[in-house]
Amino acid sequence: MNPMPNLQQVMTHLPQTIGAEQNLRKAHEMMREHGIRHLPVQQAGKLVGILSDRDLKLAQSFGGMESLTCEEVMTPEPYCVELNAPLDLIVSTMSERKLGCTIVKDDQGAVAGIFTDTDALRIFCEVLRLHYADKLAVQQGSPKAA
Repeated sequence: MNPMPNLQQVMTHLPQTIGAEQNLRKAHEMMREHGIRHLPVQQAGKLVGILSDRDLKLAQSFGGMESLTCEEVMTPEPYCVELNAPLDLIVSTMSERKLGCTIVKDDQGAVAGIFTDTDALRIFCEVLRLHYADKLAVQQGSPKAA
């Protein structure tokens, strides 16, 4: 049996972050430029929240992209874990709470990474391929029912 992947192996290291005082237009540009859906929000170097693409879409529906700041729209106190947190517990908590990501902090409490639902799905795909590769090959080689 293979060991469970380590969080540091599967997270995005040193993710993009945005200042709490920045407007939502800047956040939208960063997300689009980097192909991401979550931005940790910091103030004076400390994590204060998380901003998702859904938060931006909601604010945009009210016409607030220029006038609202990240701090006004973000979710405060996001789900955070330490670098050595067990991956199965993280994924379970994200599923139970219907969270799109978790912020990973280092020993000093600084943002070290982000683990997203996309990362979890990538791992799940690898597990399926590893454990069911032989069955998949048989299914793909078998004739389809008419």
